[in-house]
Amino acid sequence: MFFSFFLPNFIQKLNTFTYLFFMKIITYNVNGLRAVIKKGFVEWLKATNADVICLQETKAHSSQIPVVLFEDLGYTTYFQSAEKKGYSGVAIFTKNIPTKIIKGYDLFSSIDDTEGRVIRADFENLSILSVYMPSGSSGEDRRTYKMDWNRNFLQYIQALKTEIPNLLIVGDYNICHQDIDIHNPKANTKTSGFLPEERLWLSDFFDNGFSDTFRHLNKEPHHYTWWSAWGTAREKNLGWRIDYQAISSHLIDKVKRSVILTEAKFSDHCPVLIEVEF
Repeated sequence: MFFSFFLPNFIQKLNTFTYLFFMKIITYNVNGLRAVIKKGFVEWLKATNADVICLQETKAHSSQIPVVLFEDLGYTTYFQSAEKKGYSGVAIFTKNIPTKIIKGYDLFSSIDDTEGRVIRADFENLSILSVYMPSGSSGEDRRTYKMDWNRNFLQYIQALKTEIPNLLIVGDYNICHQDIDIHNPKANTKTSGFLPEERLWLSDFFDNGFSDTFRHLNKEPHHYTWWSAWGTAREKNLGWRIDYQAISSHLIDKVKRSVILTEAKFSDHCPVLIEVEF
């Protein structure tokens, strides 16, 4: 009698209850996936218990990677590799099976992703892009290529978000946005990665409906994600913040945590982690 009286009320409350879950997402420019595997990267990844990890500069095709190491951790692996061997490349490892994987660009762009710079995983609540934007540090030709690529990418994203409004664009952007994002802004005003036109492009990117998740939650200086291999730049924290997790601005309040994982030293970059609540 008691049980039959309270059961309908319990079911009604259960049906109206909002279930919350977190997605833990890491982006990491590994500067060679085969190299970091030898340094203990797999064991580190297991300890993070991330739902999704997005990699850049994998510098390998999937056939060259012992993916079983990641499958044993519960990940399904997806790669977009460059045509040139040992160069560039992006990947997404995920414990949740995506509804769709797009390697390179899709129908919103006529660009060929021959350098392996874009891969996208669509999930029920969010689509995640792992992106390795070009560096312009090797000369004028590559700086021109970089700006052309960035403009084309922004056009692609503007078209994509009309169909998929919930986007998370993570990876190595190869640009410091503000003075706070670089250890010596005055000395680097003519250095690729901190050029006025590059920073303006990134401002335009954020103004087109995206939020810098790390800066939304962290306003303090001296937070960097890349350090030069020369000298003792990393030990002295003379770095650049060029790795981002940019989310559609209407989702920014769902980002509950964002942290740069400086203790991970498998690469000249370090990972960035966010937790998103749904």
